[in-house]
Amino acid sequence: MKISVLGCGRWGSFIAWYLSRRGNEVYSWGPEEDYSYKILKETGRNEYVALDEKITLTCDLEEAVTRAEIIVISISSQGLRGFMQRIIKYPVRDKAFVLCMKGIEVETGKRLSEVLVESGISPEKIAVWVGPGHIQSFVQGVPNCMVIDSVNEKLKHFLADSFRSELIRFYYGEDLIGTEIGAAAKNVMGIAAGALDVICVPLKGPLMSRGAREVARLIKAMGGNELSAYGLAHLGDYETTLFSPYSHNRMYGEMLAKGQRFEKLAEGVPTSKAMKLLGEKYHVELPITNVVYEVCYGATGNDEGRIREAITSLFSRTPKTEMYE
Repeated sequence: MKISVLGCGRWGSFIAWYLSRRGNEVYSWGPEEDYSYKILKETGRNEYVALDEKITLTCDLEEAVTRAEIIVISISSQGLRGFMQRIIKYPVRDKAFVLCMKGIEVETGKRLSEVLVESGISPEKIAVWVGPGHIQSFVQGVPNCMVIDSVNEKLKHFLADSFRSELIRFYYGEDLIGTEIGAAAKNVMGIAAGALDVICVPLKGPLMSRGAREVARLIKAMGGNELSAYGLAHLGDYETTLFSPYSHNRMYGEMLAKGQRFEKLAEGVPTSKAMKLLGEKYHVELPITNVVYEVCYGATGNDEGRIREAITSLFSRTPKTEMYE
């Protein structure tokens, strides 16, 4: 297959590497001025992967999207809408789009597949690829399981069957709303986990349980299947994030608690804001999400002290049944 991967950062470069090894004809696109593109152009590798010589690296967006049968997008979630305005100038509406990114648009609360639909792409042409796994482990040959979801059953099965290997076992998603919201929300919980690592409070077990429960409530309120919160897109990926030294979101929470600045992308920060807005819109209580939002966007100061205070506030809430709606 002819596949173009748009975005050549950490995850995008891995996807190009992985799909090329599956025998596909792969283009890897990045903006000419971007550091990730420059380092690949100059050296043929980055800190994660070495691009096979069979991969065509390009900064020509028109070339990348017009020659592809499948367009994979792996960029910052908040830049997707603007990026799609560039892409739809070209004849791409008959192509399949795969979103390998996790987030919710802050300004609108829209899922990323909805952003593509509003950009003029048919829902039948859109799939999402999410789930647990870090590049550093994959390139060492450590396998994991992931999910591909779409409203188009034929497309979903085709992609999962075509992309699977001994390195990644794909499952067919059954709930696009739950898959996208769950995947985005796990990054918020990752920030909380990083903060807990610093203040040495052994609450990762409750964080996993209660965090998944509040995400399940939101998924249900939005019309999805609440059980999706307990699948690979959320809880499975969530567990990987909470304990991984490679997670940007967990590291962001750790450095936030230390009063230090994290320079790389942590999607959980804008996602906490988007989820807070969705909780208010759908009248769903999201206590952990709201605490993460407060520590990410609140006043500066004694960061560890603020986080301890925020956790204490969770324990002062009114008692409830464990699975309350």
